Amino acid sequence: MSPETTCPQDGAVRHDWTSREIEDLHDLPLLELVGRANAVHRRHHDPNRIRKASLLSVKTGGCPEDCAYCPQSAHHRTVDLTRDRLMDPDTVLARAARAKAAGAERFCMGAAWRQVRDGAEFDAVVAMVEGVRALGLEACVTLGMLKAHQAARLARAGLTAYNHNLDTGPGFYDRIVTTRRYQDRLDTLATVRAVGIGLCCGGIIGMGEAMADRAGLLQVLAGLTPHPESVPINALVPVEGTPLADRPRLDPLDLVRMVATARLVLPASILRLSAGRAQLGREAQILCFLAGANSVFTGDTLLTTPNAEQDDDAALFAALAPRSPSGTRTAPS
Repeated sequence: MSPETTCPQDGAVRHDWTSREIEDLHDLPLLELVGRANAVHRRHHDPNRIRKASLLSVKTGGCPEDCAYCPQSAHHRTVDLTRDRLMDPDTVLARAARAKAAGAERFCMGAAWRQVRDGAEFDAVVAMVEGVRALGLEACVTLGMLKAHQAARLARAGLTAYNHNLDTGPGFYDRIVTTRRYQDRLDTLATVRAVGIGLCCGGIIGMGEAMADRAGLLQVLAGLTPHPESVPINALVPVEGTPLADRPRLDPLDLVRMVATARLVLPASILRLSAGRAQLGREAQILCFLAGANSVFTGDTLLTTPNAEQDDDAALFAALAPRSPSGTRTAPS
């Protein structure tokens, strides 16, 4: 069955996508796929608005999870990574203020925990959230699994969104993570939703998964009601010492296809180009924006992996800016 038959109304918010439908969309001729995705993007979003977010690792390394892609896992003992204790809230808020001055709208904080534990460290994270919100920024955290009373406390502190990625489709998940079940991740998402916090939930491509696994990830995300407000789309950044260190770099057009397919399946979600963006050239990033991506993370690193350089981002946003009557580009906002 063709995508034209299975998806007669591009841009409709659906929760009943099948994996086959999503694969059919993904495998359309690239220009057709991007064109359809761009039309949906324009229906739901301002095509000229690219949101900027900043991501900070507030507690680094020593995570008891065994995620095959992650250098912060304590299981990957040969990774060259310095473990750091939880940062002081004042230091974090100073970083948030600098991010805002650089144009960030959202400040995201990640702690390498399996799950949230009550006590002084969680108290400090709550203070960080309150301080980030007081600066006028959106606040997002990723802290692992959490309980209902902890989610409620984060909601009272003003948390905008909770990041908890599914990583991949359910059929490939146990080849990437064995210390946490897929259902554990879904349960955490439900806990967050129950207290009114927005979801930031996506995955990673380039880990050796099949297209069916990428479709499976999008199918699960589309089955959530409502769809996640924010969907990070990551390309694997192979790190020496991790089980995926020898994976080849992802073809940039594979990322374009994933973005475009995600835009068709999740029409109203913010699609965030995340890890792996530093590997893309300016033109590939712009093609991702054309296909429906409308957010990037700025700054030197994403938790522990490299991000696009500041000068490269300046050139990127200058290229996107309108031209003045003289033919020169105006300064990006």
